[in-house]
Amino acid sequence: MPLLEVVDARLARQFLDLPAQLHGNHPMYIGPMTDEIAAVFDPAKNLNFANGEAIRWVLTNDAGTVIGRVAAFLNRGAPTVADAELPTGGLGFFECINDQTAANALFEAGQQWLAARGMQAMDGPINFGERDGCGGCW
Repeated sequence: MPLLEVVDARLARQFLDLPAQLHGNHPMYIGPMTDEIAAVFDPAKNLNFANGEAIRWVLTNDAGTVIGRVAAFLNRGAPTVADAELPTGGLGFFECINDQTAANALFEAGQQWLAARGMQAMDGPINFGERDGCGGCW
């Protein structure tokens, strides 16, 4: 299962489109506003990049079909987790097929990326922006 960092427009579109692919047939599904999600990852639109970083991945199966996504966030200006008082990064925008191995790969990618940047704890679901959508955020 290749894990691909979102580094171009094609992968960004796949990242944005995955929720509709996974849930679009459900009669109660209401898709997210993709323009707002895209803005979260745009340093010109998201002021949290002044003190932080973000990364996105899509996970594909061997045929190249996207089966999962996740993003990790680091905001050095954000408070630590109150209970742990540790440098804390965030994980959000998680979507995945019903496959524990795939889900583990996505969570482990986020954990490793955050640990490499000195984060000792991970919080989520969380968004790298305003306190709305995606389970709250910084």
